[in-house]
Amino acid sequence: MREIPLVMPKMSMTMTEGTFLVWRREPGEAVKAGDVVCEVASDKVDMEVESPVEGTLSRLLAQPDQVLGVGEPLAYITSDADDLLDGLFDSGSAPEPEPALVTAHAAAQAVPAATPPSRRGPRPAVPFARRRASELRVDINTIVGSGPDGLITVGDVEKAAPKTTSDAVTPTPAPAVPTATADNGDQDAFGETTTQSLSRINKVSAAALTRSWTTIPHVTQHDTADITELDAYRRELDAAAKLEGTRVTLLAFLLKAVVSALKAHPRVNSSLAATQDALVLKHYYHLGVAVDTAHGLVVPVIRDVDRKGITELSRDLADVSARARDGKLSGDDVRGATFTVSSLGGIGGTAFTPIVNSPEAAILGVSKSRTEPVWDGEQFVPRLMLPLSLSYDHRIIDGALAARFTSHLGHLLGDVRRLLL
Repeated sequence: MREIPLVMPKMSMTMTEGTFLVWRREPGEAVKAGDVVCEVASDKVDMEVESPVEGTLSRLLAQPDQVLGVGEPLAYITSDADDLLDGLFDSGSAPEPEPALVTAHAAAQAVPAATPPSRRGPRPAVPFARRRASELRVDINTIVGSGPDGLITVGDVEKAAPKTTSDAVTPTPAPAVPTATADNGDQDAFGETTTQSLSRINKVSAAALTRSWTTIPHVTQHDTADITELDAYRRELDAAAKLEGTRVTLLAFLLKAVVSALKAHPRVNSSLAATQDALVLKHYYHLGVAVDTAHGLVVPVIRDVDRKGITELSRDLADVSARARDGKLSGDDVRGATFTVSSLGGIGGTAFTPIVNSPEAAILGVSKSRTEPVWDGEQFVPRLMLPLSLSYDHRIIDGALAARFTSHLGHLLGDVRRLLL
């Protein structure tokens, strides 16, 4: 018999903590591998957590609305599925899944005191602990695990690492979200007030947005694109699509144009390496699209935009937008974006400064299009102009590249023939 930790899953590349929502099983209840045990949430999506093994739910640790770090135990499952557990925790050469980081502090609080391993050979360890040991150049077979049956956690590995290890890739702690409490004073003294609780998405997003704003040097490049012909063509396609029960949106054309611009300027489709001395250039094009919901802003991801046509993209956009508003996005729906588009065109405004969605290099803000007089060399003519606002990480993108990117994007949107090539 062993106690296996059920941990807070990592639902996105930048996720460091999540919120526990509700238990779906009772203590002492038997579970099978794949049974839903509880629900958790990140700043982007709610997710059901399944049991990794067959056994009995022995201990429940998490409480509703409790915030836990990625990888921290939510519960323990007692299981005697030895063959499965050996495959899960041994040091085989097969690729291992990546549960997220468990801090040493959390591990010390949530699991029993260290016990010596009960078997010879490779020490039992969670897969990410082995990866962390490789990063820190620590021999995992010299570590005594603090988990059940000597299971080695990430915290055990980091405790065993030499304090002076120069090659360790140590995450930079996120800055605390600043509060204005000290400056608010007694607001009731000036008139009647009402206190409104922030939604869970609002609260978690606040930390992520503050982290991005304070760690990324932001600059915003503003430009406009003439979409007169493009919008006329879109209306033709939309009229035909309505007969089939679908719609063709301007955002679908915009995503295609963004991909073309990213291919022409690959640095914009990159991220800083963990060492911050190199770039990771991405050869895939998964675009995040900000969606306004009743509970806050979420960013589902449209995958492989370069391989899809306008009609298919329009369907994908309608699908993820509906699921976002209904709270039915999965973890995979919000992972892996290389670039994000935030459109306020349906609301209004002439320009804004969107915050880069780390670890992406840039984000495109789109405001409401409007008809403006434009000089054609002989006279002023009415043209439909679309405002574009590109916020970017100045460590990766300089002003010249940003201007070239928005200019390229404007030319594509202004010539629908080039866009559809």
